[in-house]
Amino acid sequence: MVQLAAAGGAAGTQATLRRMARKYKIDAPAFTRAIVETLRQDPLRSVEPGASVDQPLDGESRLPLLRREYPIILTHEPILESVISASLQQIVNEYRSQGALVEAGLAPTRTALLVGPPGVGKTLAARWVAKELNLPLLTLDLSSVMSSFLGRSGVNIRRVLEHARSAPSILLLDELDAVAKRRDDTSEIGELKRLVTVLLQEIDAWPDGALLLAATNHGDLLDPAIWRRFDVVLNFPLPTNSALREAIEHFLDEANISPATLDLVARLYNGDSLSNLERDVLRARRAAVMTKGSSTQALLALAKDRFTRLPAAERGRAAASLIGGDMSQRAVHELTGVSRDTLRKYSNIKV
Repeated sequence: MVQLAAAGGAAGTQATLRRMARKYKIDAPAFTRAIVETLRQDPLRSVEPGASVDQPLDGESRLPLLRREYPIILTHEPILESVISASLQQIVNEYRSQGALVEAGLAPTRTALLVGPPGVGKTLAARWVAKELNLPLLTLDLSSVMSSFLGRSGVNIRRVLEHARSAPSILLLDELDAVAKRRDDTSEIGELKRLVTVLLQEIDAWPDGALLLAATNHGDLLDPAIWRRFDVVLNFPLPTNSALREAIEHFLDEANISPATLDLVARLYNGDSLSNLERDVLRARRAAVMTKGSSTQALLALAKDRFTRLPAAERGRAAASLIGGDMSQRAVHELTGVSRDTLRKYSNIKV
């Protein structure tokens, strides 16, 4: 009976079963165990994570609507603020402890919204969660699914979410603001506003025991009703100085980077994203391999224009801090453009 009820897929069925598990936990433990086991297995998502499942296609172009990644291999762990890392870890832990949650009449987080500027780690965070749970990550880029025939876009969105509900996976709705714009925006046509309604309905219908993530670079553009649909909202800020330092050490992968050099490079990338930092570090490492030089010096050379944007009072002191180790006064002058007289001046007053 429990399996038939869960397989029926009616709205609220799983919530009712969770309440029953909690109510009969003491008086009918065998019945409670059957409910817990059924909800853990989820008849609606009985396909193995690695199994091949036909992906939904656009009705006209016949191109895949989703990007599927499994297994997920990360080159590095996300470098995030501690509060963001803790929230992501809790989501992972909830799915690892579904049985205990069901017995308590609860369900793990269904939906989470990741908000922040480009390059701050939203997609990497989604990939990390999928990797930790050993589930495929299905990514729907909502900016690309938009069709000139908006009615078909709504069909495509429904098709994707139905597919994602049918097998164990994590669904990522990327570029959410491409669809879920404010419905009071007078520049948007009525059909697009109806598309927002379709998306809201699909998120509301998302089942317990499955995880839907959404990411946006422009939270200010989202329809207010969208925010209420998400159990968790995570705001990803630009990296702090300590996060930049950690990323520099990791990406450069070069021993004996001086604290002064770390401080300077972090200062040069203050207000920028980790993805831009990683891109520049990889360019510098390639240049260093070809010239048989130092990755750190190659990065400083690449970031020379950033150095010139520092306040004049900071440039001389920052450049002088690089002198020593394997960097001569001449090398620092060539890398930074600071005159050797200025370098000597600040070198003499360094403590």
